[in-house]
Amino acid sequence: MNKKAVIMSAAVISAVATNVAFAGDNVPLRSTVEAKGGIVNYDAVDKSVRVTYGTTKMKFIIGDKTITVNGSEISIGTSLVDGKTMISSEALNTYLFGENTKEVKKTDMALNLINSFATGDTQVAEDTLKEDYIQHNLAYGTGRDSFVGSIEYLASAQTKTTVKNIRAFEDGDYVFLQNVYNFAGAGEQVAFDIFRFEDGRIAEHWDNLATLAQPNPSGHTQIDGSMEIKDLDKTEENRVLINNFLFDVMQGNNSDKTLDYFQGDKYIQHNTGIADGVSGLGTALTALANAGIDMIYNETHLVLAQGNYVLAVSEGTFGGAPTSYYDLWRVENGKIAEHWDVMETIADEATWANDNGKF
Repeated sequence: MNKKAVIMSAAVISAVATNVAFAGDNVPLRSTVEAKGGIVNYDAVDKSVRVTYGTTKMKFIIGDKTITVNGSEISIGTSLVDGKTMISSEALNTYLFGENTKEVKKTDMALNLINSFATGDTQVAEDTLKEDYIQHNLAYGTGRDSFVGSIEYLASAQTKTTVKNIRAFEDGDYVFLQNVYNFAGAGEQVAFDIFRFEDGRIAEHWDNLATLAQPNPSGHTQIDGSMEIKDLDKTEENRVLINNFLFDVMQGNNSDKTLDYFQGDKYIQHNTGIADGVSGLGTALTALANAGIDMIYNETHLVLAQGNYVLAVSEGTFGGAPTSYYDLWRVENGKIAEHWDVMETIADEATWANDNGKF
């Protein structure tokens, strides 16, 4: 077996605030916004009001109990009084003018964006993505317009697309998610999505997808298991641990250190073909070797972390085919305790819909 053959192992609103009550007096929207240099438009097609102030965009239908700010849904009501749209002055100051900045998580912007595949709401992408949004999924074009086109295409399909988020994490300018998709009835796929934020909007995206499979030999699925994010004070410590593990074990540089990264044989495995324990890992390695299959990790491109969870994006080969490896590890007391992954064969460059590359 090849020496390196190892088992795969973040002044703009950016998330959702729910059930918010505002005590400020209601004020006329148009005159208040335009007095500050903003723009208010009424869209007769969908009967919505659209407000632009700097890089912040607000959209709502008069009388609804919610508004959308840069793609995120906020619990704020509006009303029509004597022909004028009225809204809380405190809400405007908080969410549009930024005078009482209320930060909301980037995670919710990312979740709203992927949910647009199911809702068909293209305005979410318009409000959330940078115009020059960079796409690394090689089956899709790059740029915001291309993403909008994908939403429109899925909305036109006979079978509705479904989106289910399993786990969500935030690391500085990055959000990384574990999701299950069923695009237009094509079948369920488990995925890891990574979004990079810039100037309050999503600027870049990477992902890995694989068919949702049956439970593995230990009865675990690709998505079940521990959910609690904790040990936030150990985020960097855990990132270093996984970086070292990738170098020593995954890349085969110091394989003799393998057992140092685990608490005995305790290791919960969600890979579709591997049983629990370091022993299960060893059995799988032996089976690969006997089948003449090399699983090689050559390079680590990105390691993201939040508390006790660390996601690594690696490049290598599986059975000689160029492969992208996404591995999520849960760390407990300085040892690797649980593992989820998605591996994807990198498509031939001749078939790529963009020139950004997989990584």
